[in-house]
Amino acid sequence: VQLQASGGGLVQPGDSLRLSCVVSGMPFSRYDMAWFRQAPGKEREFVAAIRKTNSNPIYTNSVKGRFTMSRDRSKNMVTLQMNSLKPEDTAVYYCAADSSLILSSISNPTAYDYWGQGTQVTVSS
Repeated sequence: VQLQASGGGLVQPGDSLRLSCVVSGMPFSRYDMAWFRQAPGKEREFVAAIRKTNSNPIYTNSVKGRFTMSRDRSKNMVTLQMNSLKPEDTAVYYCAADSSLILSSISNPTAYDYWGQGTQVTVSS
């Protein structure tokens, strides 16, 4: 099982970035997918998730209206479109997957079995 995240970079406040996470080695359609982030000295934080049923994504409050998560079954990929980026969005972003997630655990990083390697997002002027 492999999750390969990409798309991070250094941008200015107000700019946009699009993260991608390609999944291989597992039946993509059976997994709930999520994005987390971790800033230096802080705990890993939930950002967004999308269920295997492809229902509406779930977002943490701080990114609602700015970030959009989507799922492309034809490419075994999830993306995170990040607009109006702020310095506080600076972190390493990780994609995660799990096949037996319950809704109440969707924002709990310990509930996910598989993780990508992370991609750095830095928002600075």
